[in-house]
Amino acid sequence: MKQEELRELTDKELQERLENAEKDYMQLKIQHSISPLDNPAQITADRRTIARMKTELRARELKINK
Repeated sequence: MKQEELRELTDKELQERLENAEKDYMQLKIQHSISPLDNPAQITADRRTIARMKTELRARELKINK
């Protein structure tokens, strides 16, 4: 998910997507520990997407407090 797409979401939608992404990420890591994934780069991509979401939420939080 691109940064521009994240900016278009509301705070509630972004928070929901973040929770789902974190849940999916943990499942992916568990599956990978049991048996190797076909595309292990997906773990890195998911982790970076989660970081983008958290960054956007934090930026909004700081913007409100100013």
